[in-house]
Amino acid sequence: MSDSNQHESLFDELGFSETIEVIHKEIQDLYLENDLPWVVGYSGGKDSTVVLQLIWGALAKLDEKKRNKKKVHVISTDTLVENPIVSNWVSRSLNMMNKAAKAAKMPIHATQLHPKVESSFWVQLLGKGYPAPRPMFRWCTERLKIWPSNQFIYDVVNQYGETILAIGTRKAESALRARTMEKHERLRTRARLSPNGSIPNCSIYTPIEDWSNDDVWLFITRTENPWGLGSTELLELYKDATEDRECPLVLDQSTPSCGASRFGCWVCTLVARDKSMEAMIANDPRNEWLLPLTAFRDLLDVKNDDHLRDFRRMSGRVQLHKNGPIHGPYLQHVRERFLRRLLETQQKLRENAPPEYREIELISFEELKEIRRIWLVDKHELEDILPRIYKETTGEPFADDTDYYHCFGQPEMDLLKEVCGDDFLRFECIREMLDLEWQNRNQVRRVGFLDKIESALQKTFYEDENDAVSFARKKKKYQASVAREAKRETVK
Repeated sequence: MSDSNQHESLFDELGFSETIEVIHKEIQDLYLENDLPWVVGYSGGKDSTVVLQLIWGALAKLDEKKRNKKKVHVISTDTLVENPIVSNWVSRSLNMMNKAAKAAKMPIHATQLHPKVESSFWVQLLGKGYPAPRPMFRWCTERLKIWPSNQFIYDVVNQYGETILAIGTRKAESALRARTMEKHERLRTRARLSPNGSIPNCSIYTPIEDWSNDDVWLFITRTENPWGLGSTELLELYKDATEDRECPLVLDQSTPSCGASRFGCWVCTLVARDKSMEAMIANDPRNEWLLPLTAFRDLLDVKNDDHLRDFRRMSGRVQLHKNGPIHGPYLQHVRERFLRRLLETQQKLRENAPPEYREIELISFEELKEIRRIWLVDKHELEDILPRIYKETTGEPFADDTDYYHCFGQPEMDLLKEVCGDDFLRFECIREMLDLEWQNRNQVRRVGFLDKIESALQKTFYEDENDAVSFARKKKKYQASVAREAKRETVK
């Protein structure tokens, strides 16, 4: 289902005011049923804005004592790689929301959530070497968006036993969204209240599920925002993110809608182009400072990136698909190059951005610390090159006070590389064993130490990638023959 096929408005039957009154009454009845807190998902976009305004408007009509008998948590997840303009918009909205709610004695409290440092985009990509997300390996959404919000909801459920999550999903967004919502409708016990498929004791409330884009924009332009945002602000944001700044409120099949704009992560490689970012830059010369972001995103968007990645998986195993290796994490020099470019991009933004963005942070210090730890401790990259990259790109020393003292460093590793020549696998093996020995130097009982040494050898005992693939094919063939023999024995 799409808006281009819908010509009737939700407000046609009763009129605008009467329809909103009906929805307000529905929200009030549901809210007053018990003392369980609510959670409202807010992205700063048009749909979540409408849902929150409806809930705010409905509760504002209740007696102060009744509406304040429980909390309404508004949560917004910042992935830390959001479009900077949208991220700033959302942060400002949440601050205004909390101030307005306090002044009006409303039970609404807004919280901005973030992924944990160890789950952040840069720690996964630069630290562990996860390749840029693809449709078949979409590792980002769950870690950056779903986990933080789910954890918040879990905490609410654990404390109170149950909650209602109000979100702005609509059937008119896409045919897939419509099918998904209709599937959950079959499990409903009441209108617009569905069970949450992933979180027990959490019901999902979708008050605008049958609204069209026209209905959404009509409501926004005809209703005063209770936390102080002007309706034209949101409209302008969507206009800027739409090609040619076209954003009609009356749609037909030939004109684009503001609803077609999607604000996502600026690093997203799941789409061919970041059209909203490109449109923002094209529509307003003041946004040209964002250009370095599009350049970095293009750097990550390599369709066939096998040459950038290890032929082994993260565990060190060689895994085959169609007789070829499934490539694993980014190689060390690739991760280092990406980090350098990211920090250079951050410097360019700070030099050219408007005053309010001059301190923009593409990657946090805590993320850099965790990346350094992964490179040194988990990957045994004793060169410890991150502080040098940081100093060369920012001009400032990397002020990490974590003690990573090692008797070997960059000079020794350069010498080892020279000795090993082109045999990088041998270099990796010796480097890892040196580090393992150093890490265990003070242990009287080295439990598991030999297993770690054996693992290092197993990851690097090949001559090269061709030798590793050949070995994996022979191993796979042998395992298949053993399985066939075992099957024959079972039949006998």
